[in-house]
Amino acid sequence: MKEKLMRFMYGRYGVDSFGKFTVITAIVCAFLATFTNVWIFSLLAWVLLFYTYFRIFSRNTYKRAAENQVYLIKTAKIRGFIATQKSLMKQRKTHHIYKCPTCRQKIRVPRGKGKIEIRCPKCQTTFIKRS
Repeated sequence: MKEKLMRFMYGRYGVDSFGKFTVITAIVCAFLATFTNVWIFSLLAWVLLFYTYFRIFSRNTYKRAAENQVYLIKTAKIRGFIATQKSLMKQRKTHHIYKCPTCRQKIRVPRGKGKIEIRCPKCQTTFIKRS
């Protein structure tokens, strides 16, 4: 069965980031349609699902890749912000992050060292903080 699916999908575009976004948006619209009884959400969910399947089974891979690239460019700032916040949350238990009082450069300092003198790598200003 897996080989048949692989043969069928050969030369077709498949799933990418934009496809995942359209599926999630369709699920959210379907969820809203069931609780609000607004028909436009239901219609939008169906249209998004059909469009997603059209993209998955499309043989015009250049156009689908271009669509995905446009999506990635438009959402780069949002994805970068989320990745930064995720990284900061992961480091929160082991490090403090301070800003230099003069140049506002972020400086990462390990926790649990007591009062330490921190030197900014950018402007060489020193300041004392508790780690």
